[in-house]
Amino acid sequence: MSFASLADFLAMGRHGLYVWSALAITLAVLGLNLLLPWQAWRRYRQDEARRQRREEPRP
Repeated sequence: MSFASLADFLAMGRHGLYVWSALAITLAVLGLNLLLPWQAWRRYRQDEARRQRREEPRP
């Protein structure tokens, strides 16, 4: 399939709304699948560091 212009490419033969919204949703889900575990890991490391500081023996 070839397109005569950028507008034709974006319209995707009148299916552009479906194509680009599906792509956006897919990228959003993939981004969340990377972001949420990374944030949970950081939160876990911070909590563990706090716990270790709290449990250190005081001189």
